[in-house]
Amino acid sequence: MKRLILAVLFSTGAQAAHPEGEYIARVADCMACHTAPGGDPMAGGKKFATPLGNIYSTNITPDKTHGIGGYSYEAFARAVREGIAKDGHPLYPAMPYPAYARLSDRDLHALYDYFMQDVTPSARPNRESDIPWLLSARWPLHIWNALFIDDPAPASSDMADPGRAARIARGAYLVEGPGHCGACHTPRGVAMQEKGFTHKDEAFLSGAMIDGWYAPSLRDSRLSAQEMTSMLLTGKSQHDALSGSMAEVVSESTQYLTQQDAAAISDYLQSLRTSHQPSPQVARRQSDDSASGEGKVLFGRYCATCHGDSGKGSDFSVPSLVNNPVVMADEPGPLIRIIADGAQTPAIRGQVSFGMPAYGEVMKDEEMRDLVNYVRQRWGQTDAPVSASDVADSKKEARDAGH
Repeated sequence: MKRLILAVLFSTGAQAAHPEGEYIARVADCMACHTAPGGDPMAGGKKFATPLGNIYSTNITPDKTHGIGGYSYEAFARAVREGIAKDGHPLYPAMPYPAYARLSDRDLHALYDYFMQDVTPSARPNRESDIPWLLSARWPLHIWNALFIDDPAPASSDMADPGRAARIARGAYLVEGPGHCGACHTPRGVAMQEKGFTHKDEAFLSGAMIDGWYAPSLRDSRLSAQEMTSMLLTGKSQHDALSGSMAEVVSESTQYLTQQDAAAISDYLQSLRTSHQPSPQVARRQSDDSASGEGKVLFGRYCATCHGDSGKGSDFSVPSLVNNPVVMADEPGPLIRIIADGAQTPAIRGQVSFGMPAYGEVMKDEEMRDLVNYVRQRWGQTDAPVSASDVADSKKEARDAGH
């Protein structure tokens, strides 16, 4: 039931002449967003679904015709921090420039040098969005920026001393700035704006649905600092494993963090807790005596081999269903999606990746409904039943998003 995939280091070429810039590019997750499947590194073309239509990431290699080779440092800085291209048109806020605005001058200079001198140019043309032309005007984005985006001064990324306060400050810089964690973990308003950009906003990192996945709250995580650090560097801890969008973040970004920076992020996230020792989430029941009979049979057939009858999985291998954020969430879509499409832990250097098979073509929608209801009834926190049409809708949404 497990597939083993060798972790491959995905690089833009030889060792960078500007390692500081390469490091910030990794922290900022530039590779994942600006590299299409099978395409040249950083050459754009990756699809992002939006309520108005699909948009595609741009070529950020130093090609002078299709990329950013003609950008001065000042033009580059304006694009990264303000979301304004060299010719003056605003970028779509899928580019997390509200977070990148916090990049220090030192890191931004290093990033510019890396892109201009270490990234291989690609002549791949940029692809126009699929947004209908009546809705594709860019000028309203200037109004959107004025309404929803702060204008923070660039931060300092230096650690003046090795104390805990300095580590938290470093973690805050990485999370709120280049790491742009709020882009996924912060809920959005009616205009798709993030409801907060720093720890001063209670909504910041409080959890959100994004791209059909559930990004849990990072403010009240039950994980210890050590477990958080492990999740950032490997995508796994003793009882948990990442998949979906966050697996890609680990593969392309957080696995490259230094141990010190990963620990700083963990310290910062621990500092956001509303209490020093938050009560762990506990499922309403651990016994399956009252749970769905048909769902129990399906769980035994498809799931118990790896997750066990108790749902506790295997340490550092198969994630536990007990206190699992996807199972505990009110929204059933991510759980349906994992069962239908399967899941893969991140591919990282020096470790193998474990996979869960996809059952979307094996189970009928009614069977998947029964299985999902059984898992949520036994290990979840809600009695809200899932219907066969909910299953069909979630599978269609995943297909439409290109996953």
